[in-house]
Amino acid sequence: MPQFNQLPEFLAHNWPFWLLSAVLVLAAVIDGWKQKVPNWVTFPLVIGGWVYSTVYFGWEGLVASLLGTVVGLALLLPVYAIGGMGAGDVKLLAGVGAWVGGTDTLYAFCVSAIVGGAIAVGMVLWKRDWYYHLNQFWNITGEILEIRDPNALSAIAAERKSAMLLLPYGIPIAIGSIAYFYWAGMLL
Repeated sequence: MPQFNQLPEFLAHNWPFWLLSAVLVLAAVIDGWKQKVPNWVTFPLVIGGWVYSTVYFGWEGLVASLLGTVVGLALLLPVYAIGGMGAGDVKLLAGVGAWVGGTDTLYAFCVSAIVGGAIAVGMVLWKRDWYYHLNQFWNITGEILEIRDPNALSAIAAERKSAMLLLPYGIPIAIGSIAYFYWAGMLL
């Protein structure tokens, strides 16, 4: 942790991660409230990451930022394609990638997945519907292994959605990413 007299230099150096963290908190609040991460949050996040990386690090920064964006998209796009989450969640992780690059996006995603799993288990235990959701988990897993057609899986997911306990995944993305940034020393 920096000394008080080092605070201006510290903030000047780490401002991108504090800004990204603030946007992640905003996205999590909106997702928890409306079950949607809006484009007015995600698109400027992605474009801002590209601009920041280009201005501060030149062409190499832009390439790293674009790679991070692709990694963020690639990690969640398959889940979106079969109806498992919304497009805003995918674009939010792509925005994280635009700011921190591919490797840190992968690590932030791993922490977010652990956080998301813990929250999901907590939600199921809170609702006291363990057996119903365990059965749904096995049904969904079986459908993915058997059907393998993203369009058909997405249609099945849409039919099932009203009976499912939904987790606004912007929340685990925010918590997991910020926790990773803290652990990696990006916020300190």
